[in-house]
Amino acid sequence: MPGPTSASALLALLDEPEQDLQAHALTRLNDLVDTFWAEIADSVSKIEVLYEDERFGQRELAALVASKVYFHLGEYEESMTFALGAKEWFDLESGSEYVETIISKCIDTYIDWSAKRDDDPASIGTAKIDPRLQDVVERMFRRCLDSGDYKQGLGIALESRRLDTIEHFITATSTTEDLKAYVLSASMTLVQSATFRNKVLRLLVDLYLKEGKGAEPDYFNVGKCVVYLNDNKIASEVLRELVVKGDEKHLLTAYQIAFDFDASATQDFLQKVSAALPTDDEKNKEVYDRIRKILLGEESIALFLEFLYRNNKTDIRILNKTKDTLEARNSIFHSAVTFANAFMHSGTTADGFFRSNLDWLAKATNWSKFSATAALGVIHKGHLSQAMTLLQPYLPQDGVSTSPYSEGGSLFALGLIHANHGAGVLDYLRTQFKATQDETIQHGAALGLGVAGMATGDEDIYEELKNVLFGDSAVAGEATGLAMGLVMLGTGHERALEEMLQYAHETQHEKIIRGLAVGMALLQYAREESADGLIAQLTGDASPILRYGGIWTIALAYAGTGNNKAIRQLLHFAVSDVNDDVRRVAVMALGFILFRNPGAVPRLVELLSESYNPHVRYGASLALGISCAGTGMPEAIKLLEPMIKDPTDFVRQGALISMAMILMQHNDQTNPKVTEVRAQFAKTIGERHEDAMAKFGAALAQGIIDAGGRNVTIGLQSPSGSLNLQGIVGMALFTQFWYWFPTAHFLSLAFTPTAVIGLNKDLKIPKFEFVSNAKPSTFAYPPEEKAKEEKKDEKMATVELSTTAKAKARARAKKEKEGDSMELDEQDVKVEEDKMETDEADKKDEKKEKKEKEPSSEAKENLTRVVPAQLKYVTFPESARYAPVKKDLTGGVVMMLNKKPEEPEELVEMKARTEAASTPADQVEEEASMPEAFEYPFPADD
Repeated sequence: MPGPTSASALLALLDEPEQDLQAHALTRLNDLVDTFWAEIADSVSKIEVLYEDERFGQRELAALVASKVYFHLGEYEESMTFALGAKEWFDLESGSEYVETIISKCIDTYIDWSAKRDDDPASIGTAKIDPRLQDVVERMFRRCLDSGDYKQGLGIALESRRLDTIEHFITATSTTEDLKAYVLSASMTLVQSATFRNKVLRLLVDLYLKEGKGAEPDYFNVGKCVVYLNDNKIASEVLRELVVKGDEKHLLTAYQIAFDFDASATQDFLQKVSAALPTDDEKNKEVYDRIRKILLGEESIALFLEFLYRNNKTDIRILNKTKDTLEARNSIFHSAVTFANAFMHSGTTADGFFRSNLDWLAKATNWSKFSATAALGVIHKGHLSQAMTLLQPYLPQDGVSTSPYSEGGSLFALGLIHANHGAGVLDYLRTQFKATQDETIQHGAALGLGVAGMATGDEDIYEELKNVLFGDSAVAGEATGLAMGLVMLGTGHERALEEMLQYAHETQHEKIIRGLAVGMALLQYAREESADGLIAQLTGDASPILRYGGIWTIALAYAGTGNNKAIRQLLHFAVSDVNDDVRRVAVMALGFILFRNPGAVPRLVELLSESYNPHVRYGASLALGISCAGTGMPEAIKLLEPMIKDPTDFVRQGALISMAMILMQHNDQTNPKVTEVRAQFAKTIGERHEDAMAKFGAALAQGIIDAGGRNVTIGLQSPSGSLNLQGIVGMALFTQFWYWFPTAHFLSLAFTPTAVIGLNKDLKIPKFEFVSNAKPSTFAYPPEEKAKEEKKDEKMATVELSTTAKAKARARAKKEKEGDSMELDEQDVKVEEDKMETDEADKKDEKKEKKEKEPSSEAKENLTRVVPAQLKYVTFPESARYAPVKKDLTGGVVMMLNKKPEEPEELVEMKARTEAASTPADQVEEEASMPEAFEYPFPADD
């Protein structure tokens, strides 16, 4: 039987006075509305009248029909309002497109109201949420619980800021551990309110520590939470609790958590945790001493130094070729090679390139000399025990002055060696800083103080820096502005901000204003909404340099959060500000906000990368490099490829640097563009008519792509997922090389060694193997550049006269008669036999190569490189003697549980502590003992 072809008859019944007829009409219209909604829309006002009539018995049904009509008309706000009036008639279980759309609209409205209630209560005044809307949300929560869609329910609860519902979901289900891990991950990456995120993390800490009977608390996730919350009290309590339990597994867990703290927390946090550990527990004194050494960074620094020293795979031919190609008398080229060398050998202690090229090094003058000396700090980064000895020839001497540039550079180098672990050198640097009136030495000492005293919040150092700042020296003032921000990193110190902002308005030196602008941004690191007041003040300032500082404040305050409000602000300034510097850094800052979601950045900057403004294009290129570093992401590379051929030189520079960042630790197996890109770097450097800025970028790119002996990547977050304070700050200050080349050295702070370093309960390195279930070639080091064979000069054919030729022929005939021909024949036969044997051997070798197939896995030893993409392929066999105490392998230092403690252990001998790799990179394996210190052949300055 054919269905109805019109709803006109039913619509006519709505005009009848009898409620039963009207109710019947509504019931039928509810069934037919998806087909005849266009016809019913003409009479929707009649349906609304019935809904508003309190005497009508089927008001809720009328609301449902009206809601469906408005849904088909695309009026979702009106549709939601009537759906709420339908009450129980609005069936959440139906699963239709209409129901799912209106539920989504209800949830979005509820989420918006919740956000305004917490973030901007003035905007909603005393208004309360519609109880009917809340009822729909509550019913949705119940549906998720009943159907087992726990993560969907938790996602809604997180967005709507319902802490009670989050706790109920976690405690009322059997998959508690999975749900807690999901909430932790989602809160760190998706929740955009720092205040609510802190509440969620507090709740998780309580839930983790209050596990049911017989269950072991997840101490590792507690550690993640307390680092973000900056709660050193709980951190020290957790460590004490683990130590008191006393068994090997809990001790290893305590050590592992301490290493995790060291990888992601500030110096201030680590010092407070260390100070809170017991000093009167004689039984566990040795254990607490070890934990303190870990927290102070001594253990991890020594271990990573050992790893980089042993596994240095720098291809020195690349560096030598670049040095020979670029004219050393040009300071920009000299600095470029200096930075490339520093990056390539970062942390390896291999300064052989400098030692082998003293004549080249002697050509450094003024600030090039400063950068060259500071490069020692990058090369020997982490070599704490030998830092003063290595730098002694260049450090300021009482009564003796050689060169203020090398002295200033050496103080900066000392800070870089002790980056974020400067307790041992801060007093020395303060003494040198106060003892000199030379602005160049003050500049180096201030940078050294800042990087060594990073995030200590030391007010005495701040005051000393401020006193020099008020001297109004442009050179010293720029460095002190940056150093003040570094020392007070992330504290949001109100008096410091007030003084820095006031002086930025008073001084006339642009260098000082810029240093203070970036310094103020550093004070607001990771403070999110707490920085909004300063952001509004700086971005609204008439000075473009202070607006520039305001953009950096957004980048650092919201780093890694993916905050939508921050992204909107940056995009606004990227297209509307009148100053090119502000526009450039606004685009660049997108990389800092979104580095936890790198896939979003190519889509976001795609149009900006084609902007008419070259500064915007440069910002887009670096945004891709910063956010996609080490990922090898094809989408990012596709955007950068045309920018390498951009008509503007500095855009080409940015594209080359970013390409190197993205392709770090990749080979042709993981990304087929690697060989082509490396060739492009060499081509740009060798191109005679290429601009100096592009060549500078290509040289830096060569250093970055092979950084740390090809054993590091750029890590803006720690292996455990927390923000990497050193990495973010180092990357931010590296970008300041646009104005001041020596700041390029700060990139070394972002270099993260990619290793698996297993330790036993005594913090020694045992010998063991684990399995990488991938072909060896997949994650192998790139092949070294082949040395070019020298072309031999071809001899010209000698012209012979006919009489000479006849004379030679007669001589040959005479020798043949005397028997010489016999010897010649024997030699020919021998040559032929040798040739046949060689051919046969070659054929055998070819057959052998064809037969050998590459294995599908490989055994790797402890203390070797494992790149981030390789970690998912790593396994520890069940039969292995050692197993990691932490379930999820994240790389770095891993505490290993010894399953056969009764058997003697074979340990790896530490070499980097006793030997200095002061030989060229290609001779590192010879492990020569440390040669005597040498002094750069810099002429003394007048």
